[in-house]
Amino acid sequence: MISRRKVISILSSLPFGGLLLGALAGTNGAKSMPTTNLSPSKKVLGKSIYDSIGVRPLINARGTVTVVGATRVLPEVQVAMDEAVKDFVQIDELMNGVGLRLAEITGAEWGVVTSGASAAITVATAGCVTGGDPDKIWQIPNLEGMKDEVIIPYYSRSAYDAAAKAVGVRMIEVNTPEELKAALGPRTAMILVLAGGASEEGPLSLEIIAALAKTLKVPILVDAAAEGLEVPNPHIAQGADMVAYSGGKYLRGPQCAGLLIGRKDLVQASWINSAPHHGFGRGFKVGREEIMGMLTAVEMWEKRDHAAEWRMWISWADYISNRLEQVPGVKTALILPKGRSNRSPSLHVEWDISLIPLTGQDVEELLWDNNPRIAVSGAGSYLPFPPNMEPNIRINTSQLVAGEEKVIANCVYELLSNPPQMQKPTFPAAFNLSGLWDLEIQFVASIVNQTLMFEQKGNEIFGTHHASFGPRELTGTLHGNDILFRSSYTRQGVRLNFEFTGVVSKDSMDGKLSLGEYGKAEWKAKRRQY
Repeated sequence: MISRRKVISILSSLPFGGLLLGALAGTNGAKSMPTTNLSPSKKVLGKSIYDSIGVRPLINARGTVTVVGATRVLPEVQVAMDEAVKDFVQIDELMNGVGLRLAEITGAEWGVVTSGASAAITVATAGCVTGGDPDKIWQIPNLEGMKDEVIIPYYSRSAYDAAAKAVGVRMIEVNTPEELKAALGPRTAMILVLAGGASEEGPLSLEIIAALAKTLKVPILVDAAAEGLEVPNPHIAQGADMVAYSGGKYLRGPQCAGLLIGRKDLVQASWINSAPHHGFGRGFKVGREEIMGMLTAVEMWEKRDHAAEWRMWISWADYISNRLEQVPGVKTALILPKGRSNRSPSLHVEWDISLIPLTGQDVEELLWDNNPRIAVSGAGSYLPFPPNMEPNIRINTSQLVAGEEKVIANCVYELLSNPPQMQKPTFPAAFNLSGLWDLEIQFVASIVNQTLMFEQKGNEIFGTHHASFGPRELTGTLHGNDILFRSSYTRQGVRLNFEFTGVVSKDSMDGKLSLGEYGKAEWKAKRRQY
């Protein structure tokens, strides 16, 4: 809990701090920057609000990853959110005031707070499709007679395409400037570009895309979710019309908030497509406390001591490195980020598997099951695909608090210096599964029929999983009667990663199915008889 003295110190550093201090303390107080080097978190001491409902807290050594809680919110942001809920306000008036302030801070024409970076992409797409016309807003997702195509360069395809596709648009992938020229037309609503890498240089860089799009007045949206706020904005300078940011990453704002800045007309059209306005975007609601928390995170961007934060993260990585390298066979290396996204260091830890017979997945799972629970590398994800079978893990220090680096160092040291014996299956396959199998999957609220085609060599099985979305390769093993196989479909931004485990008889099999982020299911299959 933040003390009253700490609250006053925090409020004095905020742009609206004088007003809040007057209300809280009757004085403007002395301005000072609070430290972000907080005391060890309660989870290290075995106490957390989550314990009260039987949910285990964790130490986040993965970075700003949504599934493990994303960012550590700035104290200033928390105070602003706590203050914002004390009064009511008309939301459009609030967003108008915030838009003016965001324009002043960022140098963009306008800005709005959204319910995350993904929501920023959705409402921006809707804004480009409708132009702020209420008749068209109520027509979504039926885009008949409207601009219904979004062009996306090949390197920008990701799972976040879904944010644009939700509006009802068709994604048009282009691989060359010539394909881009051919794709541009009267049905083009927008071009969506993922920041970093190929967008900075190459045949389909943002500048080249902008040169072709501007003549046809086609707007460009850049997804810069994991970046900080550079001023002047580099993406707008290269020709982007709008840029989307996540609040729950490097900006250290509310996790369920984001930012959309850029051209005033397009950003305001995007806001019209968002809550509290009715229609398609009603579900993209952002509260007054998140709006003020996000604005505060933006205000704090220029006030934060980024150099001091960086030195702190490096010092924690060095502490962990020095501790782990005392274990024979262990080597570490500091990995520094390239580009603007995810600007935080990570520690790469690898070991001699002949001395420490553990895979990266083994260590991730053992740390995840540890007390305290520690998330490293891909731990905490729904289903890493493929699993990390190499002898290494990665530790990100940017979301730690002081003391957690010691907990991590000690836990990993104990694990690698005294590795547990992991049971690995060695039995020969009891059956040959080669052939066609009819698959039935029981999802949470439906039963579907699919097909498996197996080929088998010894314990190894491979083939094709034919599902409703499309066919995908499968690989796995059969040891005795125990089967494990995985199938994956990851084209065009889709993420479908399934892991089947179960027991086989001669002509049938059944078991449990992990659907990654989509939960669990049960499955059974029968050999197709001809």
